[in-house]
Formats: sequence, C-alpha cells, structure tokens
Amino acid sequence: MFIKLLFLALFTAIMLGVGLYSRRKIKTQQDFLFGGRQMGPWLTAFAYGTTYFSAVIMIGYAGKTGWGFGLSATWIGVGNALVGCLLSWLVLAKRTRKMTQDLNASTMPSFFEKRYDSKAIKIAASIIIFVFLVPYSASVYQGLSYLIVTTIAEPLYELTGIYVSFEAVMLIMAVLTGAYLILGGYVATAINDFIQGIIMLAGMITVVLFIVNSDFVGGLGEGVSRLSQIPDVGESLVKPFSSNPIGLLSLVILTSFGTWGLPQMVHKFYAIKDNDAIKKATIVSTVFAVVISCGAYFVGGFGRLFVTEAEIAGDLDKIVPIMFQKTLPDYVIGLVIVLVLSASMSTLSSLVLVSSSSISLDLIKGTLFPKMKEKSAILLMRTLCVVFVITSFVVAMVPSPIMTLMAISWGTVAGSFLAPFLYGLYWKGTTKAGAWAGIITGFVCSVGGAIIFGTKNSPTIGAVAMLASLIAVPVVSSLTPKFSQKHIDMVFKEASADDKEGIPAKMAG
Repeated sequence: MFIKLLFLALFTAIMLGVGLYSRRKIKTQQDFLFGGRQMGPWLTAFAYGTTYFSAVIMIGYAGKTGWGFGLSATWIGVGNALVGCLLSWLVLAKRTRKMTQDLNASTMPSFFEKRYDSKAIKIAASIIIFVFLVPYSASVYQGLSYLIVTTIAEPLYELTGIYVSFEAVMLIMAVLTGAYLILGGYVATAINDFIQGIIMLAGMITVVLFIVNSDFVGGLGEGVSRLSQIPDVGESLVKPFSSNPIGLLSLVILTSFGTWGLPQMVHKFYAIKDNDAIKKATIVSTVFAVVISCGAYFVGGFGRLFVTEAEIAGDLDKIVPIMFQKTLPDYVIGLVIVLVLSASMSTLSSLVLVSSSSISLDLIKGTLFPKMKEKSAILLMRTLCVVFVITSFVVAMVPSPIMTLMAISWGTVAGSFLAPFLYGLYWKGTTKAGAWAGIITGFVCSVGGAIIFGTKNSPTIGAVAMLASLIAVPVVSSLTPKFSQKHIDMVFKEASADDKEGIPAKMAG
C-alpha cells in the first residue's frame, strides 16, 4: 500500500509542478490553446497518443471487448494504430496545420465557420462539442475510479478502516486535472503528456509480460488453450476474426476512424510546428499506438481466465481491475495505477481544453463579444475549464457503463464532424449545404439511433453515423450551389505546396 500511495503522490507532484512551470509561458490565448503553434514532434506525438488512449480503453473497452470477443479484440488495437494513428497523420496532419494557420482558425468550429462561411455552423459545432464531450469525460473519470477503488481504496479500508468512496476518487481526479490545465494550458498538457506517455509504454509492456506469464494464463500457448476450453464460449474466444464480425468491425470503425472527426485529436495537428515535425510524429505516434492499444485489447482477451461472472455480477467494467489485483505485485500495480492515471489525465485535459475553447472563443467571444480583450479571453477559457470539469464530474456520478458513455460521445461528435472536416480540407466542391447535411445526418443517426435502438448498440450506431455522414456530404454538395471562386481561392491558397509533399492532388481538386 505504501508503494502504491508513493507512486500516486509522486505522479501528482510532477503534474502540478509542470503546471506551475508552464504558467510562465502563457502570455496569449494562442499560448494557452496551442503553445504558440511551436510544439515539437515528440511532444505532439505523445500528446496525440495519450489523448487517444485513456482509462476508457484500458478499463472499459479492453475488459468488455475481451469478454465478448476474446483474443480477436486485438484487431481493434491494430485498427487504432493503422487507421486512427498512421493514416490519420498521413491524411490530415499537414493539410490541417496549413489550412488552420492560413484561415487563422483556432478550433474546429472556427475552421467550419471560415471554410463554409457560416457562423451558424460554428455555433452548432461549439454546442455539440461542449455537450457531447461531457459523457466521454465522465467515462474517463469512471474508468479511472474503478481501478483506484479496486487496487487502493478497498485494500486501504481492509488495512486501516479508512473508507475512500468511488465518488471521492472521481472528485480528486477532477480537481487535479483542472488544476494543472488551468495553470499551464496546452504547454502543461503537452509536457505532462510526454512524461505520461513514457510511463504508459513502460507500464503496458510490464503488464503484458506479467499477465501472459501469470498462473491464470500460463504462457501464450497455454493461455489460448485454456480460453478454448471455457464451456459454451471457448471456441469463439480464440477465433482469429470473432464469431461476431459485424460487432467487431463496428468497434474498429468507431474507435479508429472516429479520431478523424474528434476535435481533441485534430487539435494536435494545429499546434505542431512544421512539416518535418509531422513526419517524425507520425512514426512515433503509430509505434505508441501499437504498444498501448494492441497491448490493452490483447490483455483484455484473457479476462475470462481471471474473473467469473459471479465476481463481476454483470459489471464488465470490473474485469480488468480485478485481473490486475489478482495477478500483479504491488510495485507493478503502483505502475499500472500511474499508467491509467497518465492516460486518463491527458485525455481529460485535452477534452477540457477543446470544450472550453469552443464555447469561450467560438460562441462567447467570436459571436457575442468580438471585442473581448486577450486577458479576458484567457480568464474566460480558464473559467469554462472549471465548468466543464464540474459538469463531467456530475454526469460521472450517474451509474452508466463506461463503453456506452464513450460510444455515445464518439459516435455523435465524430459522426457530426468527420465528413464536413475531411471533405472541407480536400474537396473544393464541398458546399455549405453539404456540410450541414453531414453534421445533421451524423447527429440524427447517433442520437436518434441511441433513442430508438438503445444505448447498448452505441458502437454500431456510432459507426453508422460516420458512414452516413460521409455519404450525405458529397450527395448534397453535388446538388447545391457552389462557393464563389474568390472564396475557394482564399480557403485553398497555396494548397499545391502540400500536394508536392505527398498529399493527394486529386482530392484537393
């Protein structure tokens, strides 16, 4: 217990120390939001990876998908690495960085406003971001709290009689996240993400080795054999492509292509300093994803060897914490706690920063008070960071499966924005009506689907929302009035420079 608490205390001290250090570097709202658009490849790559993978992946998704799909759940990790990281960087990074700088767009809503000449789209996008990133943030709080309660709070109670509730753990996490983000903005987030990324890599490699070689698994070959012998479900748990390929594919699409339309992910491309840094960051973030995502889903695939249905009583979010508690020595559990805490803090800080900036810069300053001073804008962003943290904490207090909360959030936000953002970067023929069609189609499919078919089907609904939006944008754009040549020239100025560096010229046409 001393080792666990020591790891936790050191982690907290480092995070707050970085926040205090970074505070001196925040002079403008661009510094607070982007670090002055001068972030290097390693900081940006780790910021991307640690934002991508949080307690939602480690605790919620890895446990639930491993229970249902077995070892084939590892394909989700492969999709995350190849599509969510590698392909995302290759397709989006250079063009996003250039166009947002040319258009002086600080957020995804402001990009939509200038790309599609529409304040209404900016306002709608700002509201969707703030409202629907709250459940994602809440799911991160829940996943993190499950682990800490299982590995620290419950053993502490048995040893000392001191009771720390699930809600108290979430509150502590909320306060810590808000503190270092409000102090240092994106600079603090990026530096912390780099430190956290190193911890995550070391932790995940250690966890995989301990789990595979534990008495429950007995090595890779023996573990596969034991899984196959589980009554009723054993054969499906060791199939290479699952007995439910549609369900598995839906999860791959949602968690991999979904990143292309999530503002907290795209935000990293705004801040990186140049194209050379993008090339290096592409490699680093992909390797990071292979280790973290594939490792998490692979470990989750062995869940049924560690946990019985009676132990979890229907709560699949408990699987991974129980696995760790049964298998790992205290010093490794201490590392795992810091690993999940690292992943979660980085994701939470990115969610808070993106959501607060959408409301403060796009809605309040950009629409209601355009003459707001720089200091007032920074104060407003910091204030809204607090509001978002409190709102997420309140939502997290309502019991709900982690995977469901995350799927609703990703499905709605990515379903609404992926198509208008992707087509807006490359296709000059995308119209304002086409962008609206993509946003409305994705939103209605995700929210309407959850209402009609239930939240248990959220991953499939989210995947359908993204695909439907990708179809709606070109169909409506081909039938509606085009932008003037003057507007197109303004948006796509010097685009050929990117084409020469490998971005498909045909898409830009």
